[in-house]
Amino acid sequence: MNSAEREDKILERIKKSPVPVSGGALAREFGVSRQSIVKDISALKEHGYPIIATTKGYMLSMPPRPERVFKVVHSDDEVRKELETIIHAGGEVKDVFVWHKIYGKIEGSMNIKTQQDINEYIESLENGRSSPLKRVTNEYHYHTVSAENETMLDQIGKVLDEIGFLVTDEE
Repeated sequence: MNSAEREDKILERIKKSPVPVSGGALAREFGVSRQSIVKDISALKEHGYPIIATTKGYMLSMPPRPERVFKVVHSDDEVRKELETIIHAGGEVKDVFVWHKIYGKIEGSMNIKTQQDINEYIESLENGRSSPLKRVTNEYHYHTVSAENETMLDQIGKVLDEIGFLVTDEE
């Protein structure tokens, strides 16, 4: 398991725990040194996760936001519209992933929370430094979106459906 995978698992462990999780317990659980856990926690904090250290261990400083995965499809010209739709409805785009028939799940972190984040992402695409992951799966892709509550996630899904981006299981 590489450090990015371990960080994801540490974050999930902290999110699910009703009490602080000690660095020693995390080190034993993942078979690494406590110093490795300290580095992983530091990296998670740099990625914007509100993790705090208490005398009893690590915990999130606020309750985790609800999340939902949306399967979507659209053209390259509609990337900005998709992201702005989600952000303007109160969501944050945490990641993008696709299911490739040979390679399985291919995932990338996005952490798009603001219009500025969208602008920087679009600029990166336009400069040719990157291309959308959706290109490897005929435009179909998934986003993990977080919001303040389930009602907001429902609204985001509704708006994505109204503009024709949301893919339902029947499709």
